[in-house]
Amino acid sequence: MKKVLFLLITMIGVSAISQAQPRVPEMDKSPMDMSYFPANYPVLKLQGKAPAAPIARIIYGRPQRDNRQIFGKLLEYGKVWRLGANESTELEFFRNVKIAGKPVKKGRYTLYAIPDSSTWVFVLSKSIDTWGAFDYNAANDILRVTVPVEKQAESVEDFSLFFDKTDTGCMLIAEWEYVKAGLPISL
Repeated sequence: MKKVLFLLITMIGVSAISQAQPRVPEMDKSPMDMSYFPANYPVLKLQGKAPAAPIARIIYGRPQRDNRQIFGKLLEYGKVWRLGANESTELEFFRNVKIAGKPVKKGRYTLYAIPDSSTWVFVLSKSIDTWGAFDYNAANDILRVTVPVEKQAESVEDFSLFFDKTDTGCMLIAEWEYVKAGLPISL
């Protein structure tokens, strides 16, 4: 009788524990990604080959093209875009920089874009921890920079943001579909 009672209590306990376990959330279709300047900063730091602090880091949702027409259709020209998917794109500077010659203090910002067929307007906002561009407010803009769009021969499936080193600092590159745009950042 003690064995049966022990078995019954054990089964009830295991059942209760298994039902109390939280479920792992499903994988997001637009996973979050991160890029540093200098590139691969955490690995360089681990290897003792990095400066004391990175210059910049960008965190963004990475949607896929999935055979859709993106610019001018899914993303309407002339409308503020979160520059990725899900949460708004966060750009952090670990030191003071200049964007297109304009001074920007170190800190966290939200980066938006207003795409058009031949130019993009990059918008740096002091509003942070936002989702999408639904509560975008131009009063929070730190600066706006208009850059030319470069058409590419091959399509980019996954929206990508990364830093490309230049003589004066770096270019923050945005690529998706057949479009490439760059935001100049100098030190």
